[in-house]
Amino acid sequence: MDTLARLRLLISLAKADGELSEKERNYIISIGLANHLMVAEILPLFVPTEEPLPDVKVNKEETLLQLIQLMRIDEKLYAEEMRYCALVAARLGFREEAVFELLLNIKEMGDMDKTALVKRLEEFKKSVK
Repeated sequence: MDTLARLRLLISLAKADGELSEKERNYIISIGLANHLMVAEILPLFVPTEEPLPDVKVNKEETLLQLIQLMRIDEKLYAEEMRYCALVAARLGFREEAVFELLLNIKEMGDMDKTALVKRLEEFKKSVK
């Protein structure tokens, strides 16, 4: 998934509870900047559109981790956000329980061992039938 598609996905999650907090907005902008985008490229993504969820094929684990971090950033969990995140997790090829596992194990953005979490996510990949 390219960076713009990932940012659109994160923005959709941030708006799922009906409100985009300043912390959520700043977190999304910082991800864009870290991926070599300019603020002028990022800000238009916050304008509401009717685009469907982007196709997610690459960096699945990283995308899911960022979604969970974003969901926790305002220190409130909303049912709408959890449903949206579970939907995205399923589209990424993970069982929905992966969302709850990450919610339990990601305490703060700076306090996580990504390697261990990615390894744990492997257990939640859907089996291909």
